[in-house]
Amino acid sequence: MSAPVAAVRRFNRFYTRLIGVLDEGHLHTAFSLAEVRVLFELAHRDTPTATEIAGELGLDAGYLSRLLQRLQRRKLIARTRSQHDARHSHITLTPEGKKAFRTLDGLASADVERLLDTLDDTDQRRLLDAMATINRLLGDPDATADAEPAYILRPPHAGDYGWIVQAHGQLYAREYGWNAPFEALVARVVADYVEKFDPAYERCWIAERRGENVGCVFVQKDREREGVAKLRMLLVHPSARGLGIGRRLVDEVTRFARETGYHVLSLWTHRELTTARKIYADVGYTMIRQEIHDTFGKPLTSETWEKKL
Repeated sequence: MSAPVAAVRRFNRFYTRLIGVLDEGHLHTAFSLAEVRVLFELAHRDTPTATEIAGELGLDAGYLSRLLQRLQRRKLIARTRSQHDARHSHITLTPEGKKAFRTLDGLASADVERLLDTLDDTDQRRLLDAMATINRLLGDPDATADAEPAYILRPPHAGDYGWIVQAHGQLYAREYGWNAPFEALVARVVADYVEKFDPAYERCWIAERRGENVGCVFVQKDREREGVAKLRMLLVHPSARGLGIGRRLVDEVTRFARETGYHVLSLWTHRELTTARKIYADVGYTMIRQEIHDTFGKPLTSETWEKKL
């Protein structure tokens, strides 16, 4: 058994146990999980046929027929012969069925609330984001129907500057093996930005996804060259890559710099940062200088890029 297969099966066993799929009565009632799902579909559809329910739930037609017979014997559903096709019946909940569904729906919501109450707000957002990812990757057609924006850009809040230093230190150490002097450099850049911040000519954007910081960038004026701005501290967390955040942050810097009156944007990067370098090239930056150094614990090739506005 491959490791990915084993991991998925382990998760399946854990989650089915957690939500009580194997319990004799779902939600400690006399209903099975399949019966509850059928009642849910009937409560949220306008007189569906058995074929439609079977298709939605992926149930065998014979098995669904037995479920419906049990529900009908309990006077929870009623069937009406289709006027267009005598082979099919339209199914509705009876008043008793609607009452049973309301009770089951309330129990299910309370069960989920108890589960979520064990998590703080941050962990709840992580859980929901992970569930949405599973739905999307495995082809749930409704996964994006009511989706929140993939991310937002906002000004920094209290604690965000510390996060920028921490995120850079952790990410570059893990992915590139850069050492503490790099994190110290980031801390100095951030401190210089905060201490000398000029609101008319400088900005910082934080990319936030479901309440968590996942990206950042600065535009800072070059204090030695008139009319030149620096793009600095571009970062996108691995959990948010592929959403276009890096390109969007660079575009925001360009827009702000142009509107503010800068005539050149400059940045310092490294040959190893291939994704960022591609963004810079795509939006019109040109490399003008290279240098070799070992400041961050290994030989590196740094690059200076510029874009005329």
